[in-house]
Amino acid sequence: MAENSNSGDATSTTTESTEQFKAQGIAPDSNDQADLGSRNVSGDQSGSTDESLNSYQRQRKGMPSWAWIIAAIAAVAIVVGGVFAYQRNNSGSDAAAASDSIAIGLTLAPTNLDIRNEAGTALDQALIGNVYEGLVARNSENTVIPALAKSWTVSSDAKTYTFELNADEHFSNGDALDSKDVVWSLDSVIKNEYQDYQVLANVDSIAADGANTVVLKLKKPDATLLWNLTGRAGLVFDEDASYDAKTQAIGSGPYLLKSFKQNESLTLTANTKYWGSHQAKTKTVVLRYITDTNAAINALKGNSIQVLAPITENLSASIAKDSNYVVKAGNDTDKFVLAFNGKGSKTSDKRVREAIRYAIDNKALISSRGGADAALGGPIPSLDPGYEDLTNLYPYDQSKAKKLLAEAGYSTSNPLKLNFEYANIYGTDLGNQLRSQLKAVGIDLNVKVVEFSAWLQDVYTNKNYDLSLVDHNESHDFYNWANPEYYFNYDNKQVQELYAKAVASTSDAEYESYLKKAARLVSEDAPADWLFNYRVTTAYRKGVTGFPLNLNQSLLPLWNVQYKA
Repeated sequence: MAENSNSGDATSTTTESTEQFKAQGIAPDSNDQADLGSRNVSGDQSGSTDESLNSYQRQRKGMPSWAWIIAAIAAVAIVVGGVFAYQRNNSGSDAAAASDSIAIGLTLAPTNLDIRNEAGTALDQALIGNVYEGLVARNSENTVIPALAKSWTVSSDAKTYTFELNADEHFSNGDALDSKDVVWSLDSVIKNEYQDYQVLANVDSIAADGANTVVLKLKKPDATLLWNLTGRAGLVFDEDASYDAKTQAIGSGPYLLKSFKQNESLTLTANTKYWGSHQAKTKTVVLRYITDTNAAINALKGNSIQVLAPITENLSASIAKDSNYVVKAGNDTDKFVLAFNGKGSKTSDKRVREAIRYAIDNKALISSRGGADAALGGPIPSLDPGYEDLTNLYPYDQSKAKKLLAEAGYSTSNPLKLNFEYANIYGTDLGNQLRSQLKAVGIDLNVKVVEFSAWLQDVYTNKNYDLSLVDHNESHDFYNWANPEYYFNYDNKQVQELYAKAVASTSDAEYESYLKKAARLVSEDAPADWLFNYRVTTAYRKGVTGFPLNLNQSLLPLWNVQYKA
């Protein structure tokens, strides 16, 4: 699940949309500029900045008509010849420098391509923004930007959203994309309970108002609506198209699906008839799925892939020393959460939970992983609304940890013993480090690393644990802390009320304010320790440009990617 930010009132939303366009480097309509230029040339030519053309105009009155015609033909020939020469010279240099294909090494592969029915971020990563597009999209800072909808307004009661589509949109099969396709797509999500249908629970109706306008009405204000529409729930499909969604894809994006080999690769080819401004810069993009770390490194060094995302932080050091490569870390929303069972026999004592937080040296954990990750003192990461730096609430302090444990009745002769169970997909290093750090203050951790299925049964379903570790990678997922039934067993009525007010907000500022208050309360209660905010590290060959660094494990628009060897 995911949530989103509210766009505020109609005026502010339209203004924000314009600013977001600028922030993306999207120029005003190029067709308008071209038209303005043609009028200048064909109208008052004596006003041209081209002196030869002005001189030609001055001589025109004294010339016989046949001479003027010959001169005009000659002038046009010179101009056209010059233009072709310019294009030939420049196209030759670009073709020599820019590759028409690029291969990208990824880790998680989709099992099939049915994005409406199949779960997993691998599908979002490969298809959203490349093959499929939604009413709105997200930028690299995780904020909402226009996509198929060029703008939108929100009523003063925040219950009616009116979206205006761009003109002349169409799908890759040539079918026109209009408001009826939008209505059908969103209605289908709700009716058929496709992936993420829950995020449209507050939708009362969706209707077309002409070919380019969509009116969406809510049962009550929902500040999360727009952000939710940037994901699967907001994708627009061709109602009239017939294809096997598990192996094929027909969308409106800058790329077409060329081939899909399960657990091996997915190949995209440029959609030369793309309607929008994000025309693909590279003809062919191959996503290669490589789960073996060493094989991925070798593929990068052998140039069979030009980008590797992610690369483990510790292994990235050797790549970074090679001048042929660039290694950079981008921000993400992954939160490595060490959860304390809110109803555990020992961890229900706040003094115990606080002692654990004081006993953990988060900086040492981050350093041991290579140093790219960010400290995180609460449940909201920096790319999500409501973020506040809360790392000063429980700084590393062994003395405070021991004092709190003593107050709770624990000592060297009566150590605190806790069971720590987590899935083996996270390896053993973190478990061993935490056991060592907590032992220093008198906490004896019994670390149990299990299969993911066992973790689902023991921790997620039965809530039979003291401590557990999970990478919560979803964005806008604060709702988990407002759900007393979640495996955290965290039940704070004030937090639940603040979150409900946040969702019902009618402005971004109000929404973020409530979230920030709720997040601080959660962190102060110490129902978990947020070990770090994972930052995704990407390695690529020099010459690669336009590859997204932030959020690229779930959001990977590739239209701007190029490789010049």
